[in-house]
Amino acid sequence: SRVARIAEAYGMKVIVCTRTPKTEIKNPVDISTLFNESDFISLHAPLTEKTKNVVNKTTLSLMKKTAFLINTARGPLVNEKDVREFLDSGKIAGYAADVVSEEPMKNDNPLLGAKNCIITPHIAWAATETRQRLLNIVIENLKCFVSGKPQNVVS
Repeated sequence: SRVARIAEAYGMKVIVCTRTPKTEIKNPVDISTLFNESDFISLHAPLTEKTKNVVNKTTLSLMKKTAFLINTARGPLVNEKDVREFLDSGKIAGYAADVVSEEPMKNDNPLLGAKNCIITPHIAWAATETRQRLLNIVIENLKCFVSGKPQNVVS
């Protein structure tokens, strides 16, 4: 992924845990190894029954005290009460999220006021590069539609 390439450019060793292994993954690991060895964990997963609350007390307890968790994927991948507990007790170094379990965010969200927690208002997609990529996809879809070969058809 692009995140992995950027991390490698900064000299980071990238390890990956995925349910759908791809041949181009350099360092595939299981989820326990991912949480145990990583200094930064960036979530990039769809929300499914298997991924809901994948970050919980069990996985958080594997993290280093100096490790950071980043979620720009889906809010419900993370049990926010558990993350709050681990942040406040200093068991993990920090949490950054562009998504929360319930949007718009409620006043009683357990992450509000948590130590070393940054929450952005679901705007990670708004970077210039991302918007340009989305526009390119729209243009390509329109070209295909006009030529009688529509893509991404939903019926």
